Amino acid sequence: MWSWVAHRITGVLVFFFLLVHVTDTALVRISPEAYNDALELYKTPLVNLMEVGLVGAVLYHALNGVRIILIDFWAKGPKYQKSMLRSIIVVWLVVMIPGAYFMLLRTFQTLFGASS
Repeated sequence: MWSWVAHRITGVLVFFFLLVHVTDTALVRISPEAYNDALELYKTPLVNLMEVGLVGAVLYHALNGVRIILIDFWAKGPKYQKSMLRSIIVVWLVVMIPGAYFMLLRTFQTLFGASS
């Protein structure tokens, strides 16, 4: 049940990201200054943290989507659905832990003054 809930939540998060992305991209035609202000906002540590969450949401949603397809279209899919869920969690962790580190590296260097 929790994988179903997480799949729905990550789908809504990705939808809202796409909505914001289309809106801020449209700003370039309306007001280039507002577009530049939006780009500056995206360089903040909070937005960087939100980007990590977005990558995590997209990755989980994609991996779980493949699992759902396998459950629906593979005759043995329902039998192996729990092991496939465990596998996507492992893959998600293996990708997200180093991915989050590298995505947040510049933010931590900026906040704590470490040199690169």
